[in-house]
Amino acid sequence: MGYLGLPISLDRLLYKPDHSLVVQSYQPRQMTSGLLNADGFGVGWYRPERDVLPFTYRNTLPIWNDVNLSDLSRYVESNCVLASVRSATAGQAVDLSNCQPYKYDRFLGIHNGFIENFRQTLYRPIRDRLTDSFYQAIQGSTDSEHIFALLFNELHLAPDLSLEKALYKTLILLTDMAQVYGVGFAANLIVTDGARLVASRFASRGKATSSPQPAPSLYWLQDDPHYPEATLIASEPLFLGNWVSCPERSVLTIGEDLDIQIHQF
Repeated sequence: MGYLGLPISLDRLLYKPDHSLVVQSYQPRQMTSGLLNADGFGVGWYRPERDVLPFTYRNTLPIWNDVNLSDLSRYVESNCVLASVRSATAGQAVDLSNCQPYKYDRFLGIHNGFIENFRQTLYRPIRDRLTDSFYQAIQGSTDSEHIFALLFNELHLAPDLSLEKALYKTLILLTDMAQVYGVGFAANLIVTDGARLVASRFASRGKATSSPQPAPSLYWLQDDPHYPEATLIASEPLFLGNWVSCPERSVLTIGEDLDIQIHQF
């Protein structure tokens, strides 16, 4: 989930909606792999009144079991928030380093998706593209963290590169590598610098077939009466409203003035 708009308390995003992330952790409606998101969670946010690096709060507990989050979310207010609940791939460790969001400098990022047979296929090719600092910065073992290492590496190499172009380039690199190894991947990503949100709904089979890999669901909503002057992005609608499904193989940008642009591959 991503939020950009007027500053609000975190509990209005995490707890108050009828189909909040807390509910989605134990009762998802459109999840295509797995049944629960019980392997940890994370929240990232910015302080609207001060130009400081973003904050994160992560835990390996299911989000419904964290006794501190409710009080924290009533205290913290932000104009830009990312949040994620995790369903770990079989064999992947449930530890803090594998919980999102991932952070680099002023950027935060979250990923919903997978890379097929990651350790046997794109694990080494992705690492081979990284500079030494980003190679060493990887703490966990997930495909998600490696995708963001690739994206953040591109931003580091070209500081003037926009978030959209960095995300687009990352998806192209992943597609090229996946085709070489004949594997599929899904990369629904949200990345932010605290002022803008850039998201993708994208999936690839890796080899040309008549039935392309379906991307996980992704929706956006703007200027809802309960969230005026704000835009929300979520894997599943958080409540009844005028949610719009993002097209597959597209990049969605929410600008500083909340203007929306959608570019399809």
